[in-house]
Amino acid sequence: MSLTSAVKKQYRSIAHHLNPVVIVSENGLSEALLAEVDRALTDHELIKVRISVADRESKVLLIEEIRKETGAELVQTIGKMAILFRKAKEQNAKLSNLVRYQHYLNR
Repeated sequence: MSLTSAVKKQYRSIAHHLNPVVIVSENGLSEALLAEVDRALTDHELIKVRISVADRESKVLLIEEIRKETGAELVQTIGKMAILFRKAKEQNAKLSNLVRYQHYLNR
């Protein structure tokens, strides 16, 4: 499922108000980190991830690995932040950022 540019624009406006829920350090990816990203995507659907590595190529590879392992779509990268989206099987109205910030989708 590829996101259209209009949908990405709406998701970027929501993500602007979010804080990163996972921080990836120089140590790279572990199973626990991937499990936390997976849990966050299941709960929130749209999340920010901070990639704290110095090398740009390493950052791109880490984001791509997270995306592949979790089945998420990359909405945008800005500096050390990546915005990821994965549609939840059952949307939780109390946790989903798409529901909580729905007023940004209806613009």
